[in-house]
Amino acid sequence: MSLLFTDFASWQAHCAATGEPLYQPVLAYEIEQKGRSEAQVWSGLQRAYDVMRDAVHEGLTGDMTSRSGMINNGAKKIAASPVTVLSPEFKQLITRALGAKEVNSCMGRVVAAPTAGASGILPGVLVTIQDLHKLDDRSILEGLLVAAGVALIIEQNASLAGAVGGCQAETGSAAAMGSGAIVYCLGGSVEQVFAAVAITIQCMLGLVCDPVAGLVEVPCVVRNASAAAIAFSSAQIAIAGVDPVIPVDQCVAALGEVGQSMETRYKETALGGLANTPRGREIEKLVLVQDVNILPDEEV
Repeated sequence: MSLLFTDFASWQAHCAATGEPLYQPVLAYEIEQKGRSEAQVWSGLQRAYDVMRDAVHEGLTGDMTSRSGMINNGAKKIAASPVTVLSPEFKQLITRALGAKEVNSCMGRVVAAPTAGASGILPGVLVTIQDLHKLDDRSILEGLLVAAGVALIIEQNASLAGAVGGCQAETGSAAAMGSGAIVYCLGGSVEQVFAAVAITIQCMLGLVCDPVAGLVEVPCVVRNASAAAIAFSSAQIAIAGVDPVIPVDQCVAALGEVGQSMETRYKETALGGLANTPRGREIEKLVLVQDVNILPDEEV
């Protein structure tokens, strides 16, 4: 399978030479790789965004109680909290990202963007930025293509999987995709879009993947909310013209290097970190007992 670009520098050079917006070469890539028409690609993007919006709505209205019991309607509790720490807009961002990820933990329908474990970040980010700036769906879909381009390059040079690079590769990549999409949708330059990606990676670098009881619930759900917040802050820093100092391609290389050097117990094995705390091990035993009890009798 042919690749879009091997790095951000090539993507930027292509757009500078052709005058194309950032999303255009990603759109061409999708048409080529999927063997679909442009109209079909836009239609597919719309369906994906509709699922994201549905996940945000479901997370704030449905019963989000996971089988393990670790997830219990957190987004609705935050939305209804009488004590307000955040601005209304910031609180919305947090509840949406957390709620959409709770839908995944409760076996609902989500878009794995780039993974199911990070599936609340882009929905929370995109729905919120659309509401704040009254953007039409077409702008958001272009932002989704830019986010996809960001993921393609990270995947080639580092990883998108928690099992390979830790949570920095999973929620970190999703946050980088979201921050880049924000800056693009708000009319930022190519340099500012890539600066947002770089700053996000710098903020997420080193985060381990340590799911309690091996489930994509704790701390994954709350990390989706915090990653969405980092996406917003990184986008604000970048669109203001702040220089990330370390170029985005070098940030991606660092992401890969840190992931490679990370011990196996910190890469989705549930052998270290929060999963290896006394309480984490207690929960693991309880979950295993529940799973055994619900299995059908082998004689039946």
